[in-house]
Amino acid sequence: MPEIIKNKTVVGDDWQLLRLAEDQTPDSVPLPAGKVVVPLKVWEAQRAALQGRAELGVWFASDERPEALKDDLAHFKLIAVDFPKFADGRGYSIAYNLRARLGYTGELRAIGDVLRDQLFYMQRVGFDAFAVRADKNIHDALKGLTDFSEKYQTSWDEKNPLFRRVKRSAVTAD
Repeated sequence: MPEIIKNKTVVGDDWQLLRLAEDQTPDSVPLPAGKVVVPLKVWEAQRAALQGRAELGVWFASDERPEALKDDLAHFKLIAVDFPKFADGRGYSIAYNLRARLGYTGELRAIGDVLRDQLFYMQRVGFDAFAVRADKNIHDALKGLTDFSEKYQTSWDEKNPLFRRVKRSAVTAD
């Protein structure tokens, strides 16, 4: 069973991630039984058939908008965001918008080209699960969640900037 990082722990992953082959279309791709994470386009094309599934997830490509699911978030136990390459940061905005603007409270997973260097920042915008790239050591990547001890800026995980959290005494001139 593949492993992921979830809630700062390495655990087995019992979800199947569905990616379309070149010859498949969203409206006709066969769906496996069990826990499955489907592309947003498949959800949109096969929504009527998928609504009754209890354990269903959906994933966003980096060029898709989370607002597309604003009325359907309750259907999904898991939402994943694909990072097609390390330098593509659009997934951070998708995650932040899902948490802060749309109120999604389920599992939010980063998939694709996910590396240790990104994990600290990914958790700041709301990710709580990470499917680390297969050629990387997941236990080493786990350490990336604690690379920094302090956060200066506000984000999903810290609503106040550092200057508001630190009490400073006034400096007086003699």
